[in-house]
Amino acid sequence: MPASVAPVPFRVTIVGQEITVTARPGAAPSVMIFDCNRSITGMAIERYSSVEDTAGGRPPDVLARRLFDLGATRVTVYSSAVTVEAPPAAWGELQGKVEHTIRHLFGYYGDEAGWSPDSLRAVGVEPVLPPEPAAE
Repeated sequence: MPASVAPVPFRVTIVGQEITVTARPGAAPSVMIFDCNRSITGMAIERYSSVEDTAGGRPPDVLARRLFDLGATRVTVYSSAVTVEAPPAAWGELQGKVEHTIRHLFGYYGDEAGWSPDSLRAVGVEPVLPPEPAAE
């Protein structure tokens, strides 16, 4: 390599675009609204009153299921706004977790994306683990 060319440091590429999330309080203490920089539903309004309503595999279904797992009691997703209801006393701990969950919704690899063996089992999928390396 010529002396004038600096080596490029190795970087891990993240597959899937992170969502930028801004939180704001709703009209009631139990409600927080999370504004995103990209649409999650298009122009459809998706309402989830319980985890049983999240049976599909579309992005708003997956997001709502993850939010219920965190402690949400109701979720509404409309385009780029996610409205989450939870007990008012829980928001101090819950807000950062909800922001993180929304931010990583479209990640495709790693634990952040929900593809870890434990995350898959939580939604009823038994993961296929890679084989153990052969002993030499």
